[in-house]
Amino acid sequence: MTDFIAPTDDILFSLRHVADARRVDGWDDGLASDILGHFAQFAEGVLAPLNAIGDEQGARLVDGRVLMPDGFRDAYAQLAEGGWQGLRAPERFGGMDQSALVASGVSEVFTGANHAMQMICGLVPGAIETLLHFGTVDQQEAWIPRLASGDVLSTMCLTEAGAGSDLSGIRCKAVRDGSDWRLDGEKVFISGGDQNMSSGVLHLVLARSGSLEDGLKGLSLFLCSAGQGVTVTRIEEKLGLHASPTCQLAFSGAHAELIGVEGDGLRAMFTVMNHARLDVALQGVAHAARASQIATAYAQDRVQGRRKDGSPARLIDHSDVQRMLAEQASLAIGARAMCHVAFVELERSDRPDLVAFLTPLCKVFSSEAGIKAADLGIQILGGYGYLNEYQMGQVWRDARITSIYEGANGIHERSIATRGLKGPGADQFVDLVQELGGASDIVRSDLATWVEWRDRMRMTDDAEREAHGFAQATAWLFFRACWAKCALVADLHPDPTRIKTLAERVLSS
Repeated sequence: MTDFIAPTDDILFSLRHVADARRVDGWDDGLASDILGHFAQFAEGVLAPLNAIGDEQGARLVDGRVLMPDGFRDAYAQLAEGGWQGLRAPERFGGMDQSALVASGVSEVFTGANHAMQMICGLVPGAIETLLHFGTVDQQEAWIPRLASGDVLSTMCLTEAGAGSDLSGIRCKAVRDGSDWRLDGEKVFISGGDQNMSSGVLHLVLARSGSLEDGLKGLSLFLCSAGQGVTVTRIEEKLGLHASPTCQLAFSGAHAELIGVEGDGLRAMFTVMNHARLDVALQGVAHAARASQIATAYAQDRVQGRRKDGSPARLIDHSDVQRMLAEQASLAIGARAMCHVAFVELERSDRPDLVAFLTPLCKVFSSEAGIKAADLGIQILGGYGYLNEYQMGQVWRDARITSIYEGANGIHERSIATRGLKGPGADQFVDLVQELGGASDIVRSDLATWVEWRDRMRMTDDAEREAHGFAQATAWLFFRACWAKCALVADLHPDPTRIKTLAERVLSS
């Protein structure tokens, strides 16, 4: 097994020099480096050693409660004690009040070390953001300090057996009970629906306060504390993320509070969902980086075949292995840059339509990059890639969900090619590509071709037919523009030769 090493140099290079985090007010380069360095040490020493244990043991449902694998409770206690759950929470609620840029680096490292545990902890920032935007003062004061301290973890309860991608079919019912509400119904696929690490769980539940005929307009968002009236009826057996309990929850007269405006639940819930989608993109990046790390270490050590002079060769000496290793690394670095560019735009907040356009692009490309890099890793390791010894199979299994959850990639591709092209975000995307890769003749040529396609797509009445191809081409253009920027600032990386070589490969393909 190859020990996990956090890719802090690559993350800081991307934030500092590719996404240019200095354009964000309040960016503190030294503080960001210190925070990421401290969390990397924690992840390498505490979280990563539990990854294989969690995969082997999995979460268990015993007498109605979910029990986590060995070591997870203690690791979470250390995580909470270190204040990491409150990384983005305002200081007045006991948080660190750090930017999304710093949190993105921490989130990637967390996922690379232990995706299953990150899944359980990673919804808290979105819950805090939702409370800050839509919660009352009383709701904020009641819940944000507990979320920031790690006393409470949170969930996002949308999906039902008959309502997955189409939320208009939600039947979980919310009925008034004086000034509060009662919830009745079932939710499925609820990550971290229960666990024995935190003292409590705050469920954010999308439920029907209106009639079924009201469709999406009849949905409201509620805060519901785990306990009386909420039961875990099962946890799913999954391909991967065995230590992340995916729960089916039954709500039976469960006490709840409305958050935001009645009938406007989907807008409030999208605060959590949009955060989650960029977080999923980073999960893809983390898996691509981890797969690259494992495969590179193995290829450098594994003796296989001979060189032209007859001396023993290592896997890394063979051209086909070099090709696959280069593709893994370029996917990880390029996808990370795409995400960081999106986060900088999010923090600057002067082009929100562009952020809306970039978010599904990052989710689609980065999730597929993680899966592809893991698949290449299995091929590089050969028979050992198919075994459990080097954890490459776990990387692939854990990564595979990222193209499915938080909106299946096909749905995001349709959104890019339809709704995404109708707003100013698509025009701002042209400006962004020019800002990133304007010095590259290749990127300029790609952009001109893309603009012609965009204009045709805007005129057609059947954009969905070309949605997949158009979205993939759009993401590829963004990826290449980011690599053009990487090439421009390569000398600022600790290993500039590596960046220049990879950039040449991407831009010439």
